[in-house]
Amino acid sequence: MSSSFKVTRVDIVIRGLTNRCPNCGGRTLFKEGTLFSVNKACPACGFEIERANDEGFFLGSMSLNYGVTLGCYLTPVALLWYRKDIGDTTAVVLAAVGALLFPALFYRSSRSWWLMNYYIFFPQHLPSNGGTGRAG
Repeated sequence: MSSSFKVTRVDIVIRGLTNRCPNCGGRTLFKEGTLFSVNKACPACGFEIERANDEGFFLGSMSLNYGVTLGCYLTPVALLWYRKDIGDTTAVVLAAVGALLFPALFYRSSRSWWLMNYYIFFPQHLPSNGGTGRAG
């Protein structure tokens, strides 16, 4: 069934991992010159990235960011502390700095990956595949 789609699941994964528009592949998810501002719509194809009636949609990206921060950064710090490879002060400083810095650095990827996860399961919702964006 996915072979009839103009944008395949493989395309969606590649675009999601490279922070691109899931519909057209343009580097347009984020406003130019900013780190954290997401475009409401893709300037290249008009795809609605932020929809007013889907206010809670990106809570999932926040959860994804939290989980990756916990699993990929804070857990290794805790294990190093537990094994006594690092001292208490070092562990606290690494954890505090990492708990603030890592999520900020991972913000763009988590937003893009969350869109990617949605459209992997619902590629028919992409306008390029004949859909109207996320089902409302």
